[in-house]
Amino acid sequence: MANSVASSVKQIIDMSPFVSELLVLDVISFSNLSKFIQPKVEEKLGKKVKNAAIVMAIRRYTEDLKVEKSAFSQEKIQYEISMKTNIYDVNLVRNDSFMSKLNYLYQKVDLAKGDFLNITIGTHEISLSISDKYKEIVDELVANETVMHKIDDLVALTIQFNGNFLKTPGILYLATRKLAWENINLIEIVSTMNDLTFVLSRQDSMRAFSVLQSFFNNEL
Repeated sequence: MANSVASSVKQIIDMSPFVSELLVLDVISFSNLSKFIQPKVEEKLGKKVKNAAIVMAIRRYTEDLKVEKSAFSQEKIQYEISMKTNIYDVNLVRNDSFMSKLNYLYQKVDLAKGDFLNITIGTHEISLSISDKYKEIVDELVANETVMHKIDDLVALTIQFNGNFLKTPGILYLATRKLAWENINLIEIVSTMNDLTFVLSRQDSMRAFSVLQSFFNNEL
């Protein structure tokens, strides 16, 4: 029972980065939070749950969150943030007709001169972020495809780490949680061995830059 309560409480808290952040800062009452989420916990478990059990689960998970955060303060992470503007983002249903066109697109984009291109191929969808000077080419390529959305006037913020950031657990989660806390919406998230890129609207770009810089300087 205790493990089930703990698991349910963790799932509910993880759904809101704001709640977990406030728990770490010790500004939320465990008792008040437990009463608020009790109906959701009981719904997940399909039975009545004592408030005291929920309070205990919240307290234990808060300690885990604090340990997770303190782990990052042991060693400063070396990084550099760069920004590319005028990004065009397209999301479409995956099929072989478009897959065969990707090589043509790679040949057109000049990465050596600072052009931006990221293609993410999922099981059912393809996500494409590219410098918007290639917008007409992309629109021609996807003319007969099932396009889910097209968004322009975006910015790509790339954090380049000195070292393998993927081996440091939680960085992606903490960074995106920090942006969510500031109500900054992310269009795309791209990660490689040492790079982490957020694609977002131009109007949010400077605020996101400031938030990420403060986060990596002061909290990691």
